[in-house]
Amino acid sequence: MEQAPAIAFTGTARFDAHQLFPPVSLEIDSGGWSCLLGPSGCGKSTILRLIAALETGVTFEGHIRPSDGRQLEGRVAFMAQTDLLLPWLDVIGNVTLGARLRGEAVDEDAARALVARLGLGAHAEKRPAQLSGGQRQRVALARTLMEDRPVVLLDEPFSALDARMRAEMQELAAEHLSGRSVLLVTHDPGEAARLGDRVFLLDEGGMTEAVPPDLPTIRPVDDPETLAFQARLLRALREGR
Repeated sequence: MEQAPAIAFTGTARFDAHQLFPPVSLEIDSGGWSCLLGPSGCGKSTILRLIAALETGVTFEGHIRPSDGRQLEGRVAFMAQTDLLLPWLDVIGNVTLGARLRGEAVDEDAARALVARLGLGAHAEKRPAQLSGGQRQRVALARTLMEDRPVVLLDEPFSALDARMRAEMQELAAEHLSGRSVLLVTHDPGEAARLGDRVFLLDEGGMTEAVPPDLPTIRPVDDPETLAFQARLLRALREGR
C-alpha cells in the first residue's frame, strides 16, 4: 500500500445564508486515527463528505490539502452512517462491490476471510433483508475495509452495534486500518478516548482539539487515564467546550 498522506482541512461551510460551521482547522495525521465529535447538525458528516469529494449541498470556502500534494481521488474509502447495501446482492456481493464496479478481479477468498473475522461467516450468502441492523453495519464496514485505501473516512461505523460487538469491531478496524490515515466521526466520547491519536470537538462556535493521554491506541477501556479523558470529552460536549 502507498504511504498514507496527512490531510489538512481548513475552511467554512454554509447553506445559502446559513453558516453550517465557522472557519475551522482539522488535521488528519499520516497513518493515524483522528476523531471528530460534536452535536448533531454541526457539520461533522459534511466535513467527511467534503474530503471524499461527495455531494454536500453546501458552499465550502477553504482548502483540503494532502501532504503529498496529490489528488485524493481514488485514494479514499468512505463509510456512511447508513449501510447503503444493495438489496439484491448477498453479503459477499456487497463486500466486493467496489471491485466489481471498477471491473477489477474480485478476491473472494479475502472477502470471505474478512466476513468471517467480522462474525458473519454463517451469513455470507444472505441478502440485507435477512440481516439485523448490526449485521448490516458490519457488512458495510467489511466493504470499506476491502477497498484497502490509504485514506479512510468513517461516519459512525459502530453505532448500531451492542457494547461487546462495538469493542470487538473497533479493535478489528484498528488492526485492518493500521498505517492508514483515518478520520472517524462519532458521538461516543468513549470511542474517541479509545481510538483517537488526535481528537477534535466541533460545535457552532468552531473547532477545538483535545489532547488524549499518552497511551498507545487502542487504549484500555478501564485505564484511569482513558476514563479521565472520556469524562473530559463528555464534559466538553455537554458544556459546549
